[in-house]
Amino acid sequence: MKRFINLWPEILDAIRGKEQDYTRINIRKALLLLSIPMVLEMIMESVFAVVDIFFVSQLGADAVAVVGITESTMTIVYAFGFGLAMATTALISRRIGEKRNKEAADIAWQSILSGIAISLPIAIVGLVYSEKILQLMGASAEMSSQHGSYMRWMLGGNLVIMLLFIINAIFRSAGDAAVAMRVLWTANILNIILDPILIFGWWIFPELGVAGAAIATNIGRGVAVVMQLFILFRGNKIIRLRLENLVIRLSILKQLFVKSLGGVAQNIIATSSWIGLYKIIGFYESTVIAGYTIAIRLVVFFILPSWGLANAASTLVGQNLGAGFPERAQKSVWMAAKANVILMGIISLAMIFFPAAFIGIFTDDASLLREGVLALRILGGGFAFYALGMVMIQSHNGAGDTYTPTWIYLISFWIIEIPLAYYFSQIVFQKVEGVYWAILTAEALMSLIAMFVFMRGKWKDIKL
Repeated sequence: MKRFINLWPEILDAIRGKEQDYTRINIRKALLLLSIPMVLEMIMESVFAVVDIFFVSQLGADAVAVVGITESTMTIVYAFGFGLAMATTALISRRIGEKRNKEAADIAWQSILSGIAISLPIAIVGLVYSEKILQLMGASAEMSSQHGSYMRWMLGGNLVIMLLFIINAIFRSAGDAAVAMRVLWTANILNIILDPILIFGWWIFPELGVAGAAIATNIGRGVAVVMQLFILFRGNKIIRLRLENLVIRLSILKQLFVKSLGGVAQNIIATSSWIGLYKIIGFYESTVIAGYTIAIRLVVFFILPSWGLANAASTLVGQNLGAGFPERAQKSVWMAAKANVILMGIISLAMIFFPAAFIGIFTDDASLLREGVLALRILGGGFAFYALGMVMIQSHNGAGDTYTPTWIYLISFWIIEIPLAYYFSQIVFQKVEGVYWAILTAEALMSLIAMFVFMRGKWKDIKL
């Protein structure tokens, strides 16, 4: 208790967003100040992911399955968003560490322009071909006809998701993690409020069904993007956009493009593997798909906060390399990894021993409950590995080495995970649980490989 009281002033500073030089203050304090708002940010994202599927689950297994399939398709959008966010984090954090804030602002604007350019063609494809995409992914004609508007709204409105990722990366890499936290909380609180109103038609609003969930997401995140842009242009933060920044700078765009290629590639490799997994799981009935979707949402709920520590490590790596302190950067990573593994290891025990308590929140259907419990117990058992891998991968990305995680992901997810999922589910177990064991195996191997490569230290020599 006394230790918590002693930490309370630092916790308040972290939430308020007090400006700090993270290359000079105590490493433990730097990690604490950065990770608290990042963890809180991810906790709210986790809450929304679970609340969203809770409301949608009231519409039946078909609606949940369409949401799951759409989310696996949306991972392509997330891949581009995360890839640009990685490049943005690496470049801006390096400039901040070098005390070149004006150049950091130039990079921020070019990142925003890049996100807009990428999102527009994705929106057109989604608006025109959403039902065909759903059927290609294994949804029946009836499912795509009844619930296809969910994918149409999600892909059509992907710009707000793209910009939310990129601009929050700008804030985090500059050390303004509290701003990113407040923005995402605003977005997700709006989502949570609007979800039941638009899905079920409360008050004066029409009943929109599963499409209401997508519309709520677009409204909430759209408001958040407006907030982000206001803060960037009018706020008194480390990075502020001025008229002189609002030009196209081809040299920066090229650098962003080159660095984001690795980030986009690693995310496409990782997230498209989930599409492959859905195709394998699609061999089974809709209750299996729905149970897996609920379990994955719970995994996301509990694992997302650990991204806060991983993102904090990424920012500290970039800023400390920029300041010329590679050993300090390395120490920050090991400290973040240790905290993450301990935290997620404890949560993993709850997933293994009490999965029914969590799945039961979303459904009382016996078959759906059975499938969700099976998936959550196996997938939840690997949280400590997931946590370790997150920190190691994000640390490479923060250093500007986005290509090393790319080949690690390629080996882990496509050479190991997908073939193993098919082999386990169709030959060894001859049940869907083979897919879950394959996921756990691949994630564990990925984390161990990433740790080994990090220990070699070549990331310290990356020049940006």
